[in-house]
Amino acid sequence: MSGYTSWAAELPVMHHNASFKIEDPTPAKVALDRDELDGGGLPSIVGNSDALRRVLDMVRVVAPTDATVLINGETGTGKELIAEAIHKCSDRSNGPFVKVNCAAIPAGLLESELFGHERGAYTGAVARGIGRFERADRGTLFLDEIGDLPLELQPKLLRVIQERQFERLGGAATIHSDVRVICATHRNLVEMVDNRDFRADLFYRLSVFPIELPPLRERPEDIRLLVHHFALDYAARMHKRITAISEEFMTALLRHSWPGNVRELQNFIERSVILSTGAVLRSSLPELTSTLKLTAPVTLEEAERSHILQTLQQTEGVVGGRNGAAARLGLARTTLMSKMRRLGVSRFQRSSALARAKESVA
Repeated sequence: MSGYTSWAAELPVMHHNASFKIEDPTPAKVALDRDELDGGGLPSIVGNSDALRRVLDMVRVVAPTDATVLINGETGTGKELIAEAIHKCSDRSNGPFVKVNCAAIPAGLLESELFGHERGAYTGAVARGIGRFERADRGTLFLDEIGDLPLELQPKLLRVIQERQFERLGGAATIHSDVRVICATHRNLVEMVDNRDFRADLFYRLSVFPIELPPLRERPEDIRLLVHHFALDYAARMHKRITAISEEFMTALLRHSWPGNVRELQNFIERSVILSTGAVLRSSLPELTSTLKLTAPVTLEEAERSHILQTLQQTEGVVGGRNGAAARLGLARTTLMSKMRRLGVSRFQRSSALARAKESVA
């Protein structure tokens, strides 16, 4: 087996332009190149870590089936890319790939978005609306942030997955749809089931084939490849001649924990390329060095405690509720309170977080 990530023998292994280099003795390698894979309709997936290999091996196994897949992973780990790869490697690749973000659509409109509606079903429904399940017929429906699906819609989703039929909102006719469902979430659905925030029967139906995506901090060997990939991509888009990356800059990137994962890294490289004025991508600008907070290694408990305090600051000390710290962390309120007690996050510290948040606004 080669040192590059791949899940099918026919997928080519590509090197980037040989004129591009990183200013150190380590050669840059890219697993799956965007230009080559776009021709085959596959998404660009970069990396050669064991953690990523295991994920792509699971993609290869489940793609030919019609099994429901549940993709778990932190924000920014590439859940949509993996869902698209499953679709493109399946027998449904010629069908539609329809995406729905359950957290981005108001609860009152989500049922209509998923299942459609008849004329007059509600105020403002002046014409029949076709839902995402109908649009995805003979293809794949990707339900992102499935943990945010309202409880009242969960039985209807369970029925359409099991029976492949549903009714439009305000209609009586039964509609049959041949759809494969892939779901994704950053939340802990097991805890949500325990707290009765998510139906157990729907969870078991969705998690027929779970795939856990590793955060970027668990695949640090891929950071160099990703930086190389994104730097080339954005340099080409912006018509900038960047031929190398300074080792000082790369060392800073490798030391960062990247809580926003690949998405955060991608956005940072884009910004770096925009600010770049020479052929070598460097970290000499104050705007760049101040963005990455380089910290000494910490224990998992210290990192968890710091993340909770940071989230409390963002929510102005609010723990519960739709926009509280518990919701942002994907935890039940009681679970977060228990963690806070265990980690020694006291009410005084919560008040301090609130004060700091108010000071930052003032």
